[in-house]
Amino acid sequence: MKNKIILVAFIFSIVFLGSCKKSFLDQIPDNILQEEDIFQSLANTNAYLAQIYTNIPDEFSSRFAPSRYAGPWTGASDEANYWSLSWVMSNSLNQSTWDNNVGGTYWTNWYKPVRTATDFISKIDNANPDEVSALLRMHYKGEARALRAIFYYWMMRLYGPVIILKDVVPVNGTGDEIFFPRTSFDSCVLYVTTQLDSAYDEIKQSVAGSPQSPAMPLDNEWGRITTGVCKAYKFQTLMLAASPLFNGNTELSTLKNKDGQQLINQTYDPNKWKLAVQAGKDFLDEFVDGGTYGLYTESDADPYVAAYKSCKNVITNDWNKEWIWGKAMCDGVGDYQYDITPKLVGYGSSVSKGAGFLAVNQSMVDAYFMRNGYPISNPNSDYQSSGFSDFKSPSDVKERSTFNQWTNREARFYVGVTYNKSYWQNQGQSADEVIPVFEQSGNSGRIQSTWDVTSTGYIIRKQLTNDGSRRGWVYLRLAQIYLDYAEALNETDPGNPDILKYVNMIRQRAGIPVYGGGTGEIPVPTTQTGIRDIIRHERQVELAFENVRYFDLRRWKIAPQTMGQDVYGMNVFANGDDFYEKTLIQKRRFLQRDYLWPIPNNEILKDQYLVQNPGW
Repeated sequence: MKNKIILVAFIFSIVFLGSCKKSFLDQIPDNILQEEDIFQSLANTNAYLAQIYTNIPDEFSSRFAPSRYAGPWTGASDEANYWSLSWVMSNSLNQSTWDNNVGGTYWTNWYKPVRTATDFISKIDNANPDEVSALLRMHYKGEARALRAIFYYWMMRLYGPVIILKDVVPVNGTGDEIFFPRTSFDSCVLYVTTQLDSAYDEIKQSVAGSPQSPAMPLDNEWGRITTGVCKAYKFQTLMLAASPLFNGNTELSTLKNKDGQQLINQTYDPNKWKLAVQAGKDFLDEFVDGGTYGLYTESDADPYVAAYKSCKNVITNDWNKEWIWGKAMCDGVGDYQYDITPKLVGYGSSVSKGAGFLAVNQSMVDAYFMRNGYPISNPNSDYQSSGFSDFKSPSDVKERSTFNQWTNREARFYVGVTYNKSYWQNQGQSADEVIPVFEQSGNSGRIQSTWDVTSTGYIIRKQLTNDGSRRGWVYLRLAQIYLDYAEALNETDPGNPDILKYVNMIRQRAGIPVYGGGTGEIPVPTTQTGIRDIIRHERQVELAFENVRYFDLRRWKIAPQTMGQDVYGMNVFANGDDFYEKTLIQKRRFLQRDYLWPIPNNEILKDQYLVQNPGW
């Protein structure tokens, strides 16, 4: 329609690292525009591009998922739970009681920016050249193209094969103009990776010969697509394609289009791992060897404290050198801060208080290594399951009596978990030490509330700052790329020394002994399976509560044993020594159907070619 009316109104702000701050757009037209007006000015063109960006998730809003496009990923994995709040989305996933309406939300959400991006790409070349230069048009097209590919990738992680819309769908179209079958998963992967390659080229060419680096966001507006983001998400897509869920998964043999086309390849293809390795190597060669990205570290006279600071602040210090991509200036920070802050009844107004209902599962607590680098299941770990000792954690100011299960753990444990009677980070102006007590009669226990309380006696601590001010959420950082690369190498070339190289770089930053060398070295497993296990364990700990674990467990096809396992914690209905008894908190189940999310039923009814995922 030549005179189609388009709404160009949104709230979108990207702030870059440093003392100076600026928005992606200084002025946003908050009105209804005719289509032909959009590309006549730079401001309106920016506004239309920004509409695509507004659909990326604000993951601080996980309690209200799918609000702000956030996901239920942490509470739906085996890391944590919102069990105290019955209405939270993750609870229905944990019980496998969810339906097509719940599962279809993101299908509906993310096809909107896909269509907007496609429309933008089709029209940007005709933008007013006096306002939008040819090079800027190229850069914008690359950003829109990469965003579209990433939205497809996010949908593929959930639904498997999706419908790839290569062209603009007519607004007033009918029949085969608007109804389509699903695209096979391998074809989805090819499309996404090819689009990311094209976006990389467009962004790189658009700044050739200028001071602007293609690896840095345009105009230093953090959160915009860069060449690094393009290559990183190409790697992520190929990792997904190579993993057991989509690489020869015969349990999805019934997933076919109505014409009989198989949507998941039924034969395992080892070459998919080789493609992932090459994509990972390309990223590392260009962006790590080239100095764009590096592991974030801080220093301290005490190496234990230095490891704690490094592993804590890599998440909370916006856009440090380890961040590859994220969402800037999220609005849901205050909600998340409330979720991970104990109730703290009895302290003055200077002490921030919350609910603390984002509870860590005991299995996650147990996953953290000991300070000597061994898992607690290893007899060399010196782990004690009972009793108390005087212990000073790297987040504390002094020794205090601590349950032995929580003493001498690696620094990442104290970054990730608030446990009973641990020193609280935000002391405010309190004359008394602020110490959360999760026992039934404690200041943050069941006596204070039936829902504003942890269900397990633990609360997530990662992402904690001293206030709820707007800041960024990192989607992808270099530590994950290192562990991705190690995983892919182990599947293609077991014994390659780079496998342990990248795992050990993560462990060194965390302040624990490495595999196969150095002080207190940890013995190296002798089999490919053993190496696979240590890589997966390292991912569980390093990337805890960062919305990675939920997708890992599904792509590895081990969700029934992990996300479907019973949840344990402390006995929050008891005081004193009885509190420390391991207690069943929640029964969970994960069914085969839960590996792929359901497509909205109304979409199935409307589209004669569209087939539902198995079991729904």
